[in-house]
Amino acid sequence: MVWPLLRAPAVKALLLQCFAFFITGLTLVGIAYVAGSRIGIVAAALLQGSVAAALSFRFRLAFWWLPIQLLFPVTLLVVSALHLPPILFLVLFLFFLLLYWSSFRTQVPYFPSHPAVRQAVAALLPAGSPHFIDIGSGFGGMVLHLASLRREGVFVGIEIAPLPWLASWLRARWQASAAHFLRGDYTHLNFADYDVVYAYLSPAAMPALWGKAHSEMRDGCLLVSYEFPIPGHEPDSVSYPVSGGPALHVWRMR
Repeated sequence: MVWPLLRAPAVKALLLQCFAFFITGLTLVGIAYVAGSRIGIVAAALLQGSVAAALSFRFRLAFWWLPIQLLFPVTLLVVSALHLPPILFLVLFLFFLLLYWSSFRTQVPYFPSHPAVRQAVAALLPAGSPHFIDIGSGFGGMVLHLASLRREGVFVGIEIAPLPWLASWLRARWQASAAHFLRGDYTHLNFADYDVVYAYLSPAAMPALWGKAHSEMRDGCLLVSYEFPIPGHEPDSVSYPVSGGPALHVWRMR
C-alpha cells in the first residue's frame, strides 16, 4: 500500500518540494556564512520553487507540475500575508477532497463532457437495449442525457469521488431518470456487462483501461475515449464532435 502511494505524482511532487526546502535552507546558510548576507524571504521562496521545478523536471513529472512547483512557495507566502481565517482552509480542503477524492492516485481529474460529445456518443449506441457505462461519470451529464434519449437502454455511471457521485445521484432522482449511478472504482466492474464503455479520463489511465477492456469486453462492443488515445492501439474511428476540439476515439473489440 505504501509503495504505490509513493509513486503517485502528487506525492512525488510533495516530496520533491520538501527536498527543495532542505536544499534551499543549506544554500541560505552557506550564503550567510560565506558572504555574511541574508536573502529576503520572497527570494528564498523563489529559490525553493526553482529548485523544486528543476527536480520535478529531472524526475520526469508531467510538464504542468513545473509551474506548480515553481509558484507553490510564493503562493504560500501570499496566502499567509492575507491572514485568512483558518476555518476557510478546512472548508476548502473538505470541498476539494470530496470533489477530487483519490485523483492524486488515479491521476484522473474531473473533465466535463461537451454537449456535442454527448450527441456523438449517442450516435454510437447500438440498436435495441444498449448497456452503456461512463467510467468517471462526474456530475452525470453524459449518462443522464443518453438515458433521456434511449429509455429502453441501461445507462450507468460510476464515479469514485463522493461529491460528484452524490450530485449525479440527486439529479437522477430529481429528473425521475432511469440512469444508475454507482460510487466506486471502475476497475472492480466487469466490462463484459456493457455494449459501450465510455471514458474521459487522462493519459496516465489509458494503458490500464485498454488492458481491462481488451480482456473483458465482448467482440463487437465499443470502447470510446474522448480526447485521450491509447498508446500503441490505433482506433477504428476518430471524429471531432467540437470544431477545433479534441478527438473522440472508438475501438471495436475483437
